[in-house]
Amino acid sequence: MGAKLPAPPTDTVSTSTTFAQSTVTMIRTVRTGENLHVVLWLLKDLCWIMDLRVAGLVMVLPTVWLAVWITWRSRNDRSDLFHSAAVVCWILANSTWMIGEFFLNDGTRPLAVVFFVTGLVLIAWYYLTPRPSEVSATHNATVTKG
Repeated sequence: MGAKLPAPPTDTVSTSTTFAQSTVTMIRTVRTGENLHVVLWLLKDLCWIMDLRVAGLVMVLPTVWLAVWITWRSRNDRSDLFHSAAVVCWILANSTWMIGEFFLNDGTRPLAVVFFVTGLVLIAWYYLTPRPSEVSATHNATVTKG
């Protein structure tokens, strides 16, 4: 008798799957999300530099959304959380500045500065405050030596 043909793959996306569901399925890891985020950010900035106002404005939403998603997914690691939150601030500042240049006679720079400074404060807070795991590790090392 002849050999059986393998069954067709069952992991294909059905036509009833929404765009959001397929996007979330595609971005299963934070690393994949970060890579896609870079692409979105570059597209947004390319629209900005080429003075494509509507396209640039449209690119703000997925770029910010993905940055927030990455931050949320990174919430269990203090380092990743603070750095990702700073990136959200940077994207918000960058987008605010772009929108101001496009539509508001470059009048949003003061607000953009607030976002940039907030990102810097987050990073400074991360590096200048002791982390409980490091404090306890230092304390344990000192106790075991003495």
